[in-house]
Amino acid sequence: MSRRRFWVVTVAAALTVAATASLGLWQLDRGAQKTALEAAIRARAALPAWGNADVLSAEDPSSGLYRPVRLQGHWLAQHNVFLENRQMDGRVGFFLVTPLRLSGSERTVLVQRGWVPRDFNDRSRVPDVATPVGEVQVAGRLAPPPGRLYQFGEAGAGAIRQNIDLAAYRQETGLALLDLSVQQTGDDEGPLRRQWPLPATDVQKHHGYAFQWFALCALVAGLYLWFQIIQPRRRRARLHGPDAR
Repeated sequence: MSRRRFWVVTVAAALTVAATASLGLWQLDRGAQKTALEAAIRARAALPAWGNADVLSAEDPSSGLYRPVRLQGHWLAQHNVFLENRQMDGRVGFFLVTPLRLSGSERTVLVQRGWVPRDFNDRSRVPDVATPVGEVQVAGRLAPPPGRLYQFGEAGAGAIRQNIDLAAYRQETGLALLDLSVQQTGDDEGPLRRQWPLPATDVQKHHGYAFQWFALCALVAGLYLWFQIIQPRRRRARLHGPDAR
């Protein structure tokens, strides 16, 4: 029974050590992938800006995500959407999203024009943000469509929304929308703030998880060595040593 118990504990410890070590290595690999992704995003952000022709001629515009753009077009302010519960610099308010019809084309791109505070005394009040008329030039960077927050039920319609579903919004407005958006950059404009951070890759999180898995691996190995090898040998040494007489 003692020998069977030894082998059962040995196999269990070996499997646990192998599993925790593998998980630690997997987390390190995920961290390396995120580091490469972060480097690619920063490299793309340093490339020359795309113009209208570049965006429209790209077979897959999403291949230029996080690349700078400088677009000409006309704002379609009648389709403004204020996405609520959005944060910038720790404050909660709206992201103002306005379609921009690109000059010389019917194609349209959603522009995240910036963050604006909301009126917490009247939560149904739409912020007063001026929208220039005529042709404008918009500097920014290509980005995925605005991120989705948890919501109850459908996305809904109206100027104030929790989320914007691109397919539903395209059908609602009849616009020829591209499957991406632009985060407008540059100086703040009126109440609009544009301190957009690059997407967080959370590399440190993976390194932290890897440390936890490797620590657990070392703990299991240490406990096995102590209770299965070192302590039994010390017990045998006491039993058969000179003092045992």
